[in-house]
Amino acid sequence: MRRQWKKAGALCALMLALVLCLTGCSGQKAPEAQETGAGFRPKLDTKTDCAITVVGHYNNFEALEAEFNRFAEYYPNVKMSYSFLDDYNNIILTALSSSEAPDIFFTYPWMPYREGYESIYETAENLADPALGIDLSCIRGSLLYRDAAGKVPTVPVYTTTYGMMVNEAIFEKEKIKVPVTYAELLTACETLKKAGYASPIMAYNRGNFMLFPMYYPYFCAQIQGNEKAIQELNEMKSGAGEYMRSAMNLAADFMSRGYIDLESCSQLENDYNAVIMRFFEGDVPMMFASGNTVSGTEKRESQSEAFSAHPFRYSFYPVPSTEEGGYFINMISMGFAVNKNSRNLEMANEFMRFLVSAGELNRMAQAKRMVTPCVDMSLDGVYAAFGQVDAKRVINLSDLGLADTPDSQVRKAGWLVSNGNMTVDEAVEAFGSIE
Repeated sequence: MRRQWKKAGALCALMLALVLCLTGCSGQKAPEAQETGAGFRPKLDTKTDCAITVVGHYNNFEALEAEFNRFAEYYPNVKMSYSFLDDYNNIILTALSSSEAPDIFFTYPWMPYREGYESIYETAENLADPALGIDLSCIRGSLLYRDAAGKVPTVPVYTTTYGMMVNEAIFEKEKIKVPVTYAELLTACETLKKAGYASPIMAYNRGNFMLFPMYYPYFCAQIQGNEKAIQELNEMKSGAGEYMRSAMNLAADFMSRGYIDLESCSQLENDYNAVIMRFFEGDVPMMFASGNTVSGTEKRESQSEAFSAHPFRYSFYPVPSTEEGGYFINMISMGFAVNKNSRNLEMANEFMRFLVSAGELNRMAQAKRMVTPCVDMSLDGVYAAFGQVDAKRVINLSDLGLADTPDSQVRKAGWLVSNGNMTVDEAVEAFGSIE
């Protein structure tokens, strides 16, 4: 998924992306039908002829295209299409007020909290309306956003996490078990270092990411459920930086051991394609990454000459940060909302009723190699280790309650400490004013 936002030519992009069919849905409503154990059953006339457009910021969305094809088995005359918006964060605001607005659109968890985006969810259909028949119970409750009136304007489609990609072939060759505790991580790194691996662990070292998958889940675990800590952090109170001291100590301790070659990490140009292709070279035992990065691995296996010549088994693991293990910090990556002003509102809602089920959402997650938002967390094999994490060590970021500003301060502090540009004491003291 591309992350650059291009304002130039935005108007043209909008016009191209939002070429929608102006004809409304036709056809009479079929007798009311209910879902049964046999699965989805149409509620509308299956001969309905109309067009539904989904807009978002994935360059290629084969997983959604597959769902379009499955939906067509029930509604063969409904033309489903997906349009990519390059400058999505800016264009979507204009798109939704356009006379040719999309029927369904991407949402992100920061939208209801960022100035200027309040109207996004005001434009969205209430997907919790019983009349729509959408089964929200298949989604983990902590992931559902409800506004002040209790409405659900969006549903999560993908969630993500942070961890480390592990080259299991290297661990087998060196006769080391994949670490699950901090002590085991240090032992594995020391063994790999002695075996000639200059950087047992690598990571993208720009944009505050270095060591992030290690210290950030640990930090969240320290403040989870501590209302006083979260309030003082959110209010940026003097001394609130103390709440991140133990996480910064963790980062400083690990970096002091020389198991990460910062120079090599700094050569990685981005945290997606560059990270994946470097990992596929086959000489990196562990690579810190996000689930969004992992989602691009399968497609790039054939694009890597090194991996094609010498394929190896790899998996994604929580980063061990304590003697009890690591944490599974889960957060929404992207959701869908229905434009309540859609010309084809009934059919747009019907597609969401079809999509929001454990079967379809799990299928989409596996196709995209992302983490499902469903209660039934049928994880892709690469995520198997996360399925074994004790429930007490699973953190839903949406439950935490940490605001954007203190969150950003922790990220910046962690990167500066990881790179040796700040001591732990300096980072704690500077909390609230770290640039």
